[in-house]
Amino acid sequence: MQPGAGATRRRFMRGAASAIAVPTIVPSSVFGRGGKAAPSDRITVAFIGCGKMANDYHLPELLKMGDVQALAVCEVDARRRDHAKKRVEKAYSGKSEYKGCAAYNDFREIIGRKDIDAVCIATPEHWHAIPAIEAMKAGKDVYCEKPLTLTLAEGRRCIDVARKYDRVFQTGSQQRSNVFGDFRQAAEIIRSGRLGQVVAVTVGVGGPSRPCDLPEESMEPGLDWDLWLGPAPMRPYNSTLSPRGVHDHFPEWRRYREYAGGAHADMGAHHYDIAQWCLGMDQSDPVEIIPPVDPRAGHGVAFRYANGVMIVHGGPSGCTFTGTKGTLHIDRGELSSDPEKIVKEPLKPDEVHLEKSPGHHRNWLDCIRSRKRPLADVEIGARSVALTILGNLAYWNHRTLRWDPQKWEFIGDPEANRWLDRERRGPWQLPAV
Repeated sequence: MQPGAGATRRRFMRGAASAIAVPTIVPSSVFGRGGKAAPSDRITVAFIGCGKMANDYHLPELLKMGDVQALAVCEVDARRRDHAKKRVEKAYSGKSEYKGCAAYNDFREIIGRKDIDAVCIATPEHWHAIPAIEAMKAGKDVYCEKPLTLTLAEGRRCIDVARKYDRVFQTGSQQRSNVFGDFRQAAEIIRSGRLGQVVAVTVGVGGPSRPCDLPEESMEPGLDWDLWLGPAPMRPYNSTLSPRGVHDHFPEWRRYREYAGGAHADMGAHHYDIAQWCLGMDQSDPVEIIPPVDPRAGHGVAFRYANGVMIVHGGPSGCTFTGTKGTLHIDRGELSSDPEKIVKEPLKPDEVHLEKSPGHHRNWLDCIRSRKRPLADVEIGARSVALTILGNLAYWNHRTLRWDPQKWEFIGDPEANRWLDRERRGPWQLPAV
């Protein structure tokens, strides 16, 4: 891409942002997956974090998009970084206007590039908030994997920064785009009132994370361990935390509190998100969080909403909704109800019909052009992961918590309000708005 073309494209993008109500941008239909935009009209993207999700999902999807140009990758593991760079360059091989993919160890190199419009972040959880916030403050739009943040303060800060700088922020809650099943249909059915009044919900996902107790191992070459840890406490290297393959399975760092919220946050960010969507609670959260009686239990925490509805962590995988007229269960590849007609009868025109997604990445790209909020906007992602964080805090501390969803703070509880964020190491403090 020539410098002049990039400057023209960036002026185009800024113009779209400053005139949201004026439909002067090129419609996304022009750039279907088989289509190809002129270099000056492509959305330039960089990838921060090049592990499993990037390699198995984000890179394959975005490299197919005709209106996208991948310019750079960032990864603290040299093997993964080199693999991602080569993958991008192979995808664009033979295209005369392509000048190569830059590869960085430090995400700040990407943040500083003015020719990059948007970033796709697929790092471990403890490394989501800082690059996302810095990218937005630098004028870039963001796609960030779920669980969106590691702390409550990070979630609130991401919302505030996105709103202040008018950034398009898509959270990786892909179930909203029906990637894995009929989640939108479930939300339409419940919000149409077919269950009657919803009185209880169960969310079947794994338990909370635990403190890291892994032994020291010999450092492997090619990994910047200090930068992998970032804001997390310094500890000796262990390969469990940073598996070196480019297609590793369930990353073990998700089990440990210093870096993640455990399986409760990992799949909980998906299924609590669906529960919130079905209940129409995308701009709210529960007001009371009640731990189970047994402090050793890894399930049973209850979330009470202001309208009296209770969500309980436990039960079959996915979400089960109980209403005054029946029950509905939704999981990946499964949608059922009792009585069956609740899901079998097609929705009528006067019932609730939610926006259909063109695909999670496509929705993000279309919104970058239109400046609309995407289906999994930053607040939706922040509030969904807030449930998992609130639940984990109740498990870890075994006490009831009263929460103000609008102020993002615990009510009359100075001790709990100290848990809104965590101590951070070295220079990696939570950026200001």
